[in-house]
Amino acid sequence: NKMVDYGTDQLLLDIADYVVGYEIKSRDAVKTARYAVLDAMACSMLSLNFPECAKLLGPVVPGATVTHGAHVPGTDHDVDPVTAAHNFSTCVRWLDYNDTWLASEWVHPSDVVGAIVPLAEYLTRVRLARALPPLTMKDVIVAVIKAYEVCGVLALENSLNQIGVDHSLMTRVAVASVCTRMLGGGRREVCDAASQAFADGAGLRCFRHYPNNGTRKGWAAGDACARGVWIALTTMRGEMGMRLVLSAPVWGFNDVFHRRQELSVRRDFGEYVMENTLFKVAFPCESHCVTAVEAAFR
Repeated sequence: NKMVDYGTDQLLLDIADYVVGYEIKSRDAVKTARYAVLDAMACSMLSLNFPECAKLLGPVVPGATVTHGAHVPGTDHDVDPVTAAHNFSTCVRWLDYNDTWLASEWVHPSDVVGAIVPLAEYLTRVRLARALPPLTMKDVIVAVIKAYEVCGVLALENSLNQIGVDHSLMTRVAVASVCTRMLGGGRREVCDAASQAFADGAGLRCFRHYPNNGTRKGWAAGDACARGVWIALTTMRGEMGMRLVLSAPVWGFNDVFHRRQELSVRRDFGEYVMENTLFKVAFPCESHCVTAVEAAFR
């Protein structure tokens, strides 16, 4: 019996078309992306001074080693790219000092840097071992801009916090999509990876609020990035996706997690998010608090 093709959710197709086919042309986006990578790296370095963060780093099983892995910046850890994504993104996010994007949902786009940089190192080490040219920082910058865009555009019109679930889903979708492309995937593979990221659903955000607020807030982004890289690697082994993961009645994302409404994306994917991201220059706090803190100091 042949499978009936009911089509593919349009949002998956739009993400895939953008990640695979869009050419980055904005000089402002490229310039800001360079700052974003440096800012994320600096945030991660500062986080290493805090034992509650540092204890989460390193291989899942103590002493485990890999042939071609990736470093966790500022440490001696050389781990697989999934663990490296968890570790690096956790460090970037730990102090709430990395950049932010304020829309219907508030997200921190530079969480994705913690996934993209280790994967680029892993791919470069594999390529060099095969006498192939390494990836360049241009490859990293392009991937970062596109991951920012996917994450930020999803956040523009869709407020997950209003229904009690966590925005890290958007980070996971962006990382899975862009990292699949970095691994050599085409439109079909990027669609499949994005669908897997959506199929994971959206977790509770109770750890961000009283009475359950705690340190999970610091590693939730690392968890999302690690999962995104894992999905990308698994997709490139040939794992199938779910083409109607969003719109399937009863069981799809929209019905289960989004109050039976479609996710709204009214802006075409481009370079908008990177060009307009907000850096926390003065104080490590949520952006809506910065003005109050600055006023208090004056």
